[in-house]
Amino acid sequence: MSAALADGVTFGWTKLEVITSDAKHHMFKVELAETQDQLSQGLMFRKTLAADTGMLFNFARARPVSMWMKNTLIPLDMLFIDRAGLVIHVEEFAVPGTLEPRGPSQPVLGVLELPAGTSRRLGIRPGDRVDHAIFTPRP
Repeated sequence: MSAALADGVTFGWTKLEVITSDAKHHMFKVELAETQDQLSQGLMFRKTLAADTGMLFNFARARPVSMWMKNTLIPLDMLFIDRAGLVIHVEEFAVPGTLEPRGPSQPVLGVLELPAGTSRRLGIRPGDRVDHAIFTPRP
């Protein structure tokens, strides 16, 4: 299944799980952004984002990443994730339309964008883990 968006950019759906430090498991159905067009479009121009959904950005290799909210109409939480699936930074309640760059100085493989308030509601913090096929957990 795919979702069609502005400018003809489409995204496939995938599921992932966030495991918090208190061993709670939270499932999400997310759109997957992997191509340059998908990574550039992201969640821009969306008017809503349902609870327990989001978008996972796969940068294909770990690198420093900054995210902004240009043309983004809804507030978001952003989880910056290393190649092992470890959350290294959480940006809560990113304000729509702002151009302020957000992100850690450490390299990340992916960013998970969720509706604003999700991280606080579920207690998601740095050190928690994201389980998805793009990440390779440490042994």
